Order: sequence, then structure tokens, then C-alpha cells
Amino acid sequence: MVGTNSPIVPTRAVFGAFGASETRERLVGGRGLTWRSGHVVVRPVGDPEEAAWKSQVLTEIDSPEDFTFPRPIPDVGGNWVHKGWQAFEWIPGVADETRVGDIVRAGEAFHRAIAGLARPVFIAESNDPWSMADRIAWGDATLPADEDLELLVAEYRAINTPSQVIHGDLLGNVLFADGRPPAIIDWAPYWRPPGFGAAIAVVDAACWHGYSLDGLANHHGIPQWRQLLLRALVFRMTTLHLLGNWDSGKADRHSPVAAGIVALTQ
Repeated sequence: MVGTNSPIVPTRAVFGAFGASETRERLVGGRGLTWRSGHVVVRPVGDPEEAAWKSQVLTEIDSPEDFTFPRPIPDVGGNWVHKGWQAFEWIPGVADETRVGDIVRAGEAFHRAIAGLARPVFIAESNDPWSMADRIAWGDATLPADEDLELLVAEYRAINTPSQVIHGDLLGNVLFADGRPPAIIDWAPYWRPPGFGAAIAVVDAACWHGYSLDGLANHHGIPQWRQLLLRALVFRMTTLHLLGNWDSGKADRHSPVAAGIVALTQ
């Protein structure tokens, strides 16, 4: 993983390939990897297949009323990826992790817009820590040794909501601007029930942004909410374990949320 103190810097030729020639500026967020030149924002891609797939899908979504998103920009050759970079139009807005209800609603609207997508091959083939943690959270791989994880998994019951492509990292990736609908950015695709994206956003807010534990009971109209919360917290905790970032401080943040979810009624 590239640290924010040693950013990958796009060349002027990269920006030029996407039709931009103004001064480069590094944007806040995006792990320090996102850059803007005028109306064009670029970021390095991990999996070129995934990047191209997402860009193509986004070009095919009709203009929605209840959310927006930055439209992808092809390079001069019509390609979605140019020398390891992809580009999107710049749109105004800032993240606000305290607006949990608005974030959940925007995410649900986005999920409705992409509900008909077939499962892309790269989801099953990805082996990064986030993908591995997702499989573990859903019982497809071995759980790390952790008492809170075992407590959460012991509460698992079957989920019968159908899966689809979702955005699995909504909380910091919904931008707000006056007079505009919320903007969905940095799509992290997973194949899970659509409510899982909302559940991840809620546990992220509870662990890191002061969201009240009482708010965990607000199901936002999403079926099998408690079961989704259980898996969402297992996913986030397991990711930290796999990244080697789990410590007593992380445990102090997550343990109260784990207890709060377990205490919910079905």
C-alpha cells in the first residue's frame, strides 16, 4: 500500500491524455492518491479490469434524481485506463461521516440503480485483505482468533436477501454540496445483499465517528438488519487483523459496538 507521505504523482502527459492541462493539485482523501487538474480528477488503479468495468457501468446509468456521481472520462484513445490511471469529472462536495441517514439513503439509491448487474469475475478472483475479510465475514474462510469475532459469529443466522453488486465503503465516500444530491465516489464493489453496504457504513460510524450505539437499532427499513450488522463488524475487524493493524486501541473502539449489536433484538 502506498503511504500518503510518498504519493504517486501523475505526469502532465497522463492528465493530457484525459484532456486536462491546468495545474495539478493533490486532493484530500483517497489515501492521498487522487489528483485534480481543472475539471479532471485522476487516481491510480489497482486492478485495470475492475477499473474499466466500473467506468463502463457508470456511463450506462441514467441521470438519477436522488444521488449523483462523477462521470468517468476516457483517454484520447477511448480507453478507461491510461498508463495505470483512470479519470473522472470533478464534482463539488465534502464528506460528512456524521450524516449517517443521508449516506444510507444515497447508498440504497445507488444500489437500486445497479441492481441488475451480473456478478463480475474479478470479485471472486480478488485476494486483497478486504476481499478476504469479506469472505471470512460470510463464512467462506477461517476466522482470525479474536473473542469479539467469535462472539459476533455465534449470533449468525441465515440471511435470505438476494445478493447483488454493492458499494462496500460508503461512509467517507458520499459527498455533500448545497443544492446538489449526494455524490457517490470511490466505488468498492462486493457481491452481497444491498443492505450490507448500509450496515458497513453504520458500524464504521459507530466505531470511528461517534455514532450513538442506540442508533444501531435504526434498521433504515432494511430486512435482517441485525444479521447484516454482525457481518459488517466482522468484516471491518477482520480486515484490520489481516492488515496487521489490530491492537488494543482498535479493540477498544470495536468491542462496545460488538456488544451493542449482540444486544439488539432480532
